Amino acid sequence: MLEMREQQIEQQDAAHQEGHVLLRLSGATKRFGGTTAISDVSFEIRAGEVLALLGENGAGKSTCVKVLAGVYAPDEGVIEIEGSERVWTSPLDAKRAGIAVMHQHPGLFPDLSVAENIFFGHFVETQRGTLDMSRMVSEAEDLLKTIGLEVSPNQPLRTLSVSEQQLVEVARALSTNADILIMDEPTAALSHREVVKLFAVVEQLKARGVGIVFVGHRMDEIFEIADRVAVLRDGELVGLEPADILTRQEAINLMAGRELTAEYPTRSSTHGAVVLGVRDLSRDGEYDGISFEVRAGEILGIGGLVGSGRTEVARTLFGITQPSSGVITLDGEATSIRSAGDAMRKGITYVSEDRLSQSLIMDFPIRVNASLTVLEQCTSRGLLKAEKEIDAVKDHLERLKLRYASFDQEISGLSGGNQQKVVLAKWLARKPRILILDEPTQGIDVQSKAEVHEMIADLAAQGMAIILISSEMPELLGMCDRIVVLNEGHQSAEFDGKDATAASVLEAATADLRDRGEAATDMSEPEKGGPASGLAGTLSRILLRRELGLLVAIFAVMIPVTALNPRMISASNLYSIGMDAALLGLVALGQMLVILTRNIDLSVASVIGLTAYASAALMSAHPALPAFVAVAMAIAIGAGLGVFNGVVIAYGRVPSIVATLGTMSIFRGLDSIFVGGNQISADEVPEHWLNLAGTRVAGIPMIVLISVAVLALAAFLLARTRYGRELYAVGSNPAGADLIGIPSTRRTFAAFVISGALAGLMGALWASRYATVDARVAFGFELTVVAAVVVGGVAIRGGSGTVLGIVLGALALLIIRNGLVLVRVDPLWLQGIYGLVILVAITIDAKIAARHERNLARRVPS
Repeated sequence: MLEMREQQIEQQDAAHQEGHVLLRLSGATKRFGGTTAISDVSFEIRAGEVLALLGENGAGKSTCVKVLAGVYAPDEGVIEIEGSERVWTSPLDAKRAGIAVMHQHPGLFPDLSVAENIFFGHFVETQRGTLDMSRMVSEAEDLLKTIGLEVSPNQPLRTLSVSEQQLVEVARALSTNADILIMDEPTAALSHREVVKLFAVVEQLKARGVGIVFVGHRMDEIFEIADRVAVLRDGELVGLEPADILTRQEAINLMAGRELTAEYPTRSSTHGAVVLGVRDLSRDGEYDGISFEVRAGEILGIGGLVGSGRTEVARTLFGITQPSSGVITLDGEATSIRSAGDAMRKGITYVSEDRLSQSLIMDFPIRVNASLTVLEQCTSRGLLKAEKEIDAVKDHLERLKLRYASFDQEISGLSGGNQQKVVLAKWLARKPRILILDEPTQGIDVQSKAEVHEMIADLAAQGMAIILISSEMPELLGMCDRIVVLNEGHQSAEFDGKDATAASVLEAATADLRDRGEAATDMSEPEKGGPASGLAGTLSRILLRRELGLLVAIFAVMIPVTALNPRMISASNLYSIGMDAALLGLVALGQMLVILTRNIDLSVASVIGLTAYASAALMSAHPALPAFVAVAMAIAIGAGLGVFNGVVIAYGRVPSIVATLGTMSIFRGLDSIFVGGNQISADEVPEHWLNLAGTRVAGIPMIVLISVAVLALAAFLLARTRYGRELYAVGSNPAGADLIGIPSTRRTFAAFVISGALAGLMGALWASRYATVDARVAFGFELTVVAAVVVGGVAIRGGSGTVLGIVLGALALLIIRNGLVLVRVDPLWLQGIYGLVILVAITIDAKIAARHERNLARRVPS
């Protein structure tokens, strides 16, 4: 593997000489409606050089990146590669031309493994067309070592921190061996140590002749890594100079369009009484022995590397998590903060580091997002009033100089800096005594940073106690009165603001505590390492399986029922359960495919009913026909109905729950018209049609064999082919799928077609097994299908689930209902008790699944 990669690097070295123009963007203009995002922008990307792209939020940097990456087509202008004009129709075109992109918000897939994320879009395949997982894992290990990220390639991405995910994005860009690498805000979530590693990789790429575009806001980083600097303002290129000629202050002034100082506000050092104190605060596996105090009017900084425990301490102070030991005091009195609501009632607010997923509702307007914490103040007779929402936050938004079209503008339409201002206004509306700020200026431009810093200083001057967590050393040194430094969950140092230096803070954050003679106490964290080998390793992997919870739930039902009625494990009863599970498993598979794409198909029962009667009617009218003809017809009808659903939902963009509620009634209505009140019974169809379901091969029913074959094939295709993994990607991160050119619409359409075809197959097998068919076949069965899929662990949000899970989910539902009948539950109580037992089973499964997630999050290579 390493030799192959070295050969690719040597070929790349030979292909480019330093300074050679790889890409030229000429006169690029992009408009969205009446808004011009970029206008007449021109620059070159040269081999072995870093071009830094600077500008305030909304200046057009990300638009330029997306034009280069093929996400947007320019309305005017030309892209040239090696002197040849190129037109991108999708991100795949740009990728094939040798352009790799790290987007501002990583286009990764949380439900897939690290290795799959690294190679997504350019999977390594075997000669048979299946994924070569062993090779991808091996190469992923090499890439992870290169960037210094110690995680397992097989680990699900969702178990990684934000900064670790950003490094996976770096590894993915490196895996393409691209000629041009575009890095959009690559360091926003990285610690200083991780930035150093990233810059070392950038230097290696420059030496190989790779041309790099670096988009960022941290001026120190820009001038450390850049060879040339291009400055955008209001969508126009206003400066393009060598980095050793353009000064930092000149760049800032170009960005702002006027003289703008980047200095931090001058503050008074007068502080009041201690408002918040923590003493020996600990939480198992996260941090240990943390002690500090914050006074009224004081800004206390918390420094340390990402993962040092900074955010974990903040979450405890806000009541999101509970400490294992230690004391929290408010105004000198010990207190317990039981929840976020309890924290807010006590005057504590918390601005989290991840504004996109934890602080904002992206499809909601500004006024709604900003007033979420004070809704009780925005009602009249129990109803929310828009004018009261605006009144509650207007002053704070104006104070922060929010740039917006109207209070009803969707938050997703704002730049990152303006989104952060809305987050800050939301919490300031609570009028807190203690404000915890976790990376408050991450990913925002210089001017917005200055405005946020002014606001923080003003709040402190008014007597508010502020805790400021930041990965930016200048921000900690420039804003804080005192700085507490955390190192691997331990408090390693505390500095007075005027005495702290970048070197001293960094040394405290990175030094080995044991080398300094400070014994690190046991944090009760399970030993990290790769899975053990041999029998112990096998048992460990089994215990980590997500499906274990379902197995435990199934046995939790079967054992007591068998004790009460041994018929539960009789051959006839198990035969009946197996037949029902085979049928339910087929249609549940189709539903799973649809849900993986973040949709739902409520029409499956109607499709089953229609195809069951159609196949039975065909065999009744033409008894000499082979049974497979009727089955094929049912599959074709089901697929046709799936095509109708797919066109309406995938191409028509109609929400699936609305569309399939409609088609559920339409298909059932067609069935009723077709049936016309008639019924086909067992004596009206040929014997070989009935035998289709009852025939056994080696003692196993034909229906079970068909179902097992279909499910096994689906499991293989979903796990080991590019198309299967793309289906997961569409649901796991739709925006990320679009960024790398996955045909999301076609994949969603295909899922509905397959769902319809499988429902048609089940309809034919249903008609064969039960013989008597009328207009009420499978009436209401769609709820059972959805329940089987969800109980089987398929995430309703899409992107996650296994075929084994839905099989176990179907078995669990059938065994629960069967068990209740066997213990002779009163039919009047049956449905309610059935639901109650399902809840108990899901609870057992959820507990084991949570343990599974925790264990996955702790697993890293040894």
